Amino acid sequence: MSQPGSSKPVIRLDDYPYRLTDNVRFGDQDPNQHVNNASFAVYFETSRVSLIRAPAFGLMPEGLSWVLAHLAIDFKAEVHWPGTVELGLAVSRLGRTSVTYDQVIFHNGICAASAVAITVLVDRHTRKPAPLTDDVIAKFQPWMRRAPSA
Repeated sequence: MSQPGSSKPVIRLDDYPYRLTDNVRFGDQDPNQHVNNASFAVYFETSRVSLIRAPAFGLMPEGLSWVLAHLAIDFKAEVHWPGTVELGLAVSRLGRTSVTYDQVIFHNGICAASAVAITVLVDRHTRKPAPLTDDVIAKFQPWMRRAPSA
């Protein structure tokens, strides 16, 4: 679905199966009195890490770890303190050793930023990429990208 007069699809938080809320901190602001771009990267990290490291989801195989290989952010609107942000995450691709995430930040009902992030599974000792296990692939399925809402 696109916005009227636009070929860009509407970004909807409901299309992201993993969601959480985070606080906008006073220290997230820059001298322009809006949230600094580096803080957006931290919000995106918060959603990825809270999913990957939650023991209930089982996405941390023994002896392996996740490292960030790529992060591309599109800034769409300012965020201001005080308040909260709604974070959305969807897995868009499972590679041989990597996971690609589509992520969004909403503030006051408006998409303030979107990102694509890629993490790579690595052996903790050799620091070399490790193939995703069948178990990890299965456990990522609930977080796969949903079809855009109509």
